[in-house]
Amino acid sequence: MRTTVTLDPDVDTLIKRNMRERGLTFKQAVNEAIRAGASRTARPPGRSFPTSDMGEPLVDVTKALRLAGELEDHELAARLARGG
Repeated sequence: MRTTVTLDPDVDTLIKRNMRERGLTFKQAVNEAIRAGASRTARPPGRSFPTSDMGEPLVDVTKALRLAGELEDHELAARLARGG
């Protein structure tokens, strides 16, 4: 299949380096790079952290922003009452 692709400058440099180091044609280098990237399992980049089930929430989390606003309002009112 023939198609037109615009490569970013850094990708072009990587492809050309791969061509030079391994004696590949442009087509071979691009196909290998795409195969290598496409065959990797889809995982978000970065570190993975363990997760835990925290059970049922004690508050209605569908209104979490409203709750956060109310807590902030209470804290601000308490701070003003203390003269701060």
